[in-house]
Amino acid sequence: MKLAPLAAVVAALALPLTTTLAKDEAAPPQHIALKPIQFVEYDLPNGLHVILHENHAAPVVSTYVLYHVGAKNERPDRTGFAHFFEHLMFEGSDNIPRGKIDKYVSAAGGNLNASTSFDQTDYFFNLPSNELKLALWIESERMMHSKIDETGVETQRKVVKEEKRMRYDNQPYGSLFEELAKLVFAGSPYAWVPIGSVQYIDQATIEEFRDFYKTYYLPNNATLAIAGDFNLETTKTLVADYFGGIPKGPEIKRPDVKIADPAAPVKHDVEKANTPLNATMHAWHAVPETHPDAYALQLLGDILSTGRSSRLYKRLVEKEQAALNVEAFPFLLESGGMLGVFATGQQGVTLEQLDGLIDEEVEKVEAEGVTEEEYRKALNQEEAEFASGFGTMSTRARNLARYHTFYGDTNLINTELDRYFAVKREDIQRVAKQYLGKNNMFTLRYPAAAAPAAPQAPAAK
Repeated sequence: MKLAPLAAVVAALALPLTTTLAKDEAAPPQHIALKPIQFVEYDLPNGLHVILHENHAAPVVSTYVLYHVGAKNERPDRTGFAHFFEHLMFEGSDNIPRGKIDKYVSAAGGNLNASTSFDQTDYFFNLPSNELKLALWIESERMMHSKIDETGVETQRKVVKEEKRMRYDNQPYGSLFEELAKLVFAGSPYAWVPIGSVQYIDQATIEEFRDFYKTYYLPNNATLAIAGDFNLETTKTLVADYFGGIPKGPEIKRPDVKIADPAAPVKHDVEKANTPLNATMHAWHAVPETHPDAYALQLLGDILSTGRSSRLYKRLVEKEQAALNVEAFPFLLESGGMLGVFATGQQGVTLEQLDGLIDEEVEKVEAEGVTEEEYRKALNQEEAEFASGFGTMSTRARNLARYHTFYGDTNLINTELDRYFAVKREDIQRVAKQYLGKNNMFTLRYPAAAAPAAPQAPAAK
């Protein structure tokens, strides 16, 4: 998220005074002090973890339910189940008529959404504060009484297949992440993307869907975060009333994720008829999101490609005019991760040119490190995103739930920025050397499709 005016303000506030320092000595990085987010957390007897952040700044309330189940919890021959349930759990329940969840929430002046990733599935409501009971009722119904019948399953089979066609199959480079996961995470439960495979969704029986629901959509596999305008003690009572009677399920068996580095560089070309321009992706195995090096890798990604002053943008887009766009991103998950660099070439620029330019810039960071200016800019960018992320109740609820589930430390919402500012310039060079080696690099390329042959003139008679 990039908000230029806010970033400028935060950057100005973050720059420390240096008048008393030696001429060539840089001040240690400091960041602005954000007001701590207060919260209360506890477990219900059935294992549901509850986090409550009471805030009366506006008459709104956000609820966020995070189920600790995603694509990596699926069988290789039944991929796409978690994403399928993201849709299916809007169908209704034993006590909510089919198709009414959206209508109830919109009629109450609210909005809703859900998402699925490799590690989680989440559902959220944003509502006027006097409608908190509506959100809790719907979420408790979904947790205990979701309607999983032939009508709903067949409806959502069609929805998911159409989503796959529109967002992945028919878009230029739409299969990029699908191909990348298959290449970089081969042999692990991260080797398929959350959308999964249409053939497996088609093959699955109603009983397989019901078993998946009974296995993962349990109070002891969920975190409920509520942020906004409510009374703490009243809300505790409501949560107990709506969720306390849901039975605890068996312990969840977590997948064993093992990701092995390649013995040699791996290169794969994807031939697609709808690829307009050459594009290339360089990727390397990285670390899980909770690893200490995650913060240095995030800053490295910022330095490589965030903004027009970033290294890759200045070199590939401005100086060489070889690329239309370029992006570096750490993609760090619960049990593994990668760092990728993606570039789309200008007309006539070869894949070899793009690959060579990316390699040169990565090697420069490994050999020379980063400048003080780049380092400070990356810290300021992270600080700006933290400051903007503190604004909405929905974002606060989401972050509280994620810090609890994946880091085991809900209070990281107040302290994680310290971890970024603890990273030193030399740490960024170190992680570049440690993780971005040429011998363990994956290269995924999309050659531009050949132009259709011009129609031949009819032979003279």
